[in-house]
Amino acid sequence: MTDQPTPQWKTLDKDLNRLTRLEEATMYASRPLVGVGISLVFVSLAAVAAAILTGGEAQSLAVVVAAAFGAYMALNIGANDVANNMGPAVGAKALSLLGAIAIAAVFETAGALIAGGDVVSTISKGIIDPAGLADSMVFVRAMMAALLAASIWVNIATWVGAPVSTTHSVVGGVMGAGIIAAGLGTVNWPTMGAIAASWVISPLLGGIIAAAMLAFIKWRVIYVEDRIAAARTWVPVLIGIMAAAFATYLSLKGLKKVVSIDFGSALLIGAVAGIVVGLISVPFIRRQSAGLENRVRSLKTLFRLPLVVSAALLSFAHGANDVANAVGPLAAIVYVQQSASVAGEVAIPLWVMVIGALGISFGLVLFGPKLIGMVGNQITKLNPMRAYCVALSAAVTVIAASWLGLPVSSTHIAVGGIFGVGFFREWHADRRARRVQRDRRPEPIPRQERARRKLVRRSHFMTIVAAWVITVPAAALLSAACFLLLRAIGF
Repeated sequence: MTDQPTPQWKTLDKDLNRLTRLEEATMYASRPLVGVGISLVFVSLAAVAAAILTGGEAQSLAVVVAAAFGAYMALNIGANDVANNMGPAVGAKALSLLGAIAIAAVFETAGALIAGGDVVSTISKGIIDPAGLADSMVFVRAMMAALLAASIWVNIATWVGAPVSTTHSVVGGVMGAGIIAAGLGTVNWPTMGAIAASWVISPLLGGIIAAAMLAFIKWRVIYVEDRIAAARTWVPVLIGIMAAAFATYLSLKGLKKVVSIDFGSALLIGAVAGIVVGLISVPFIRRQSAGLENRVRSLKTLFRLPLVVSAALLSFAHGANDVANAVGPLAAIVYVQQSASVAGEVAIPLWVMVIGALGISFGLVLFGPKLIGMVGNQITKLNPMRAYCVALSAAVTVIAASWLGLPVSSTHIAVGGIFGVGFFREWHADRRARRVQRDRRPEPIPRQERARRKLVRRSHFMTIVAAWVITVPAAALLSAACFLLLRAIGF
């Protein structure tokens, strides 16, 4: 006869189980608060470091507050902008979320500290006439308002799940503060028109190039009789193109601090790198493809490593290029406080760049998974081949835009590439369905059913496009409000 548990133990077990569930629920609910707490500590430490490095002078209060704003901005860049580089690799399952965060944190920091620009334009992208902000106090107030407004807007966009351009956010912030400080006439409206045009040009270029690359892979590798043999021929070529694109991209965008390279030299560097890497990858792909079955699933293995490398290189280039733009207002405030004059371009102090680099890493680790998951999984389904096309299109589009002299956003290009891949898949699937339907002559698929079979989530598409369109005006309005508030409190 087995002993039955006494009633009091049953009651105790039930109570303990309830307490365990309550504890788990409490821990789950409090996880966001942990991130907020760590962020507040980082922002506070940035302010303290600025106070120490400025020697505790009376005029250093503006630098201390601006350092806190800059740290807040860096956190938001890590939470939002980096997802565009790592999202496709995570969505394609070439990288785990933890691995993507680790790689991005290392390469973003390395890009900012090793290859970050020596100087940055104080009036972001030349949209405001410096003569309109010649008074140093007005200039400092405008830069602080721009930095705070851009940070708030990127934070809001991250909260709603929309990847936006941090550079455009800073541009909008500078414009809004400049208008309040010096009037509408101080804005360089042709430059603003070019930036507005980039809202359309960037995603379209990224989407077209990504779709074209995917179409080529389907044509030459997937829809052939011997896929493995085709992959051994064409995958090294694609890897060589990737190497050429990224070598050119990094030469133009990521190595300004190390060496100044013109466009022709960057193309030559890219061509040499593409040929060398392409030839080296031939035996590597041959070994990797040995024994693989003649299936589409087998091809995904061959694209995983190139995709991981491309994600790391995108992060390095982003750290080198975009971080300087984001902390530019902070660097400008430091310069003005030290020299009591306004300059068109200023050097970026090392400690300012360190705040930017560390802030991006913290923001990525604490808040990045949300946007990485959305970009990688929720817009359209990605595999290594599709994600590879997105990464390659990002590099090629930036090169093409640099050649044409067009201001483009890396965020818009990367997300536009994902949309391009998704819409191409929709078109291709619909085309194949029509062909099968025509050959077999079954009952026609109703229009409502065809409309339901979408491979791109329209809700995300509309949210992201709307966020892109309103980024500059929203940041400008927020900046104007911040400028008026700072002036009202006598800062």
